Amino acid sequence: MANNGVPATGKGLIVSFGEMLIDFVPTESGVSLAEAPGFLKAPGGAPANVAIAVARLGGKAAFVGKLGDDEFGHMLAGILKQYGVTGEGILFDQGARTALAFVTLRADGEREFMFYRNPSADMLLRPDELNFELIKSAKVFHYGSISLIVEPCRSAHLKAMEVAKDAGALLSYDPNLRLPLWPSAEEARKQIMSIWEKADVIKVSDVELEFLTGSPKIDDENALTLWKDNLKLLLVTLGENGCRYYTKHFRGSVEAFHVKAVDTTGAGDSFVGALLAKIVDDQSILEDEQRLRGVLKFANACGAITTTKKGAIPALPSESEAFTLIKGA
Repeated sequence: MANNGVPATGKGLIVSFGEMLIDFVPTESGVSLAEAPGFLKAPGGAPANVAIAVARLGGKAAFVGKLGDDEFGHMLAGILKQYGVTGEGILFDQGARTALAFVTLRADGEREFMFYRNPSADMLLRPDELNFELIKSAKVFHYGSISLIVEPCRSAHLKAMEVAKDAGALLSYDPNLRLPLWPSAEEARKQIMSIWEKADVIKVSDVELEFLTGSPKIDDENALTLWKDNLKLLLVTLGENGCRYYTKHFRGSVEAFHVKAVDTTGAGDSFVGALLAKIVDDQSILEDEQRLRGVLKFANACGAITTTKKGAIPALPSESEAFTLIKGA
């Protein structure tokens, strides 16, 4: 328990399930996609970002998902390997391409998305293709909601969750709302909530809280409408205002670190990866407020650092970078 009460990174396996894609980011910030003079390709996809965030912090991570059997797909698999993420759960689809997203950073650093998925390889993952041995060996199983949008990936997602839960994994859910991908807002809300009660840990952003509750109030009362008794921890991330946490026995907030934000992409994934890496070996942290606060402070530091560089994966911090920020604050 060196370093401000932050536990060591765990050695248990954290398996991330879902999509990995390529974000095309304009070379110039603050312009619309149509006005962008050029684009840089940046690997992304929230579950893959979380896996790499864990590995960057010295944890043990694996990714389960499907990529296109194309140059971009093999490039993404190579990036996971390069960062030390286990790739035994990766499949390649010969009939569909790797997903692409064009992401523009508005002048305020927030993002707009345009997706190319018609269908993309990740949407075609079938339950019978899953690496069940890998999933069963997970101490934490992490996922989002994009994999719930269409079949057969939706069935694969539900099956993987069930297998992980039966094997005793902690289930971690970050809905990671991307409205343009859903047929409608109603459908998004319904499907995101359809697996709510299965998770042990859920992280939502302030924007997602507003969307899921239908109320613009970002307060405890509104957040607690999302509480379910099977939950061990509900987190609401508030960008530059840090995060709020809720458990059965206590609740509170942890303030953010102030940095010069360039690109918010991946900050939430960095936060989640840091949290999971620190609780994977000792879930009793979720019941000990002081220790949990130390972990959330560390997670906030990781999220903050991620906003200081463009793109998600290149910006994910090492443990020493996070401790430097914490000590300097």
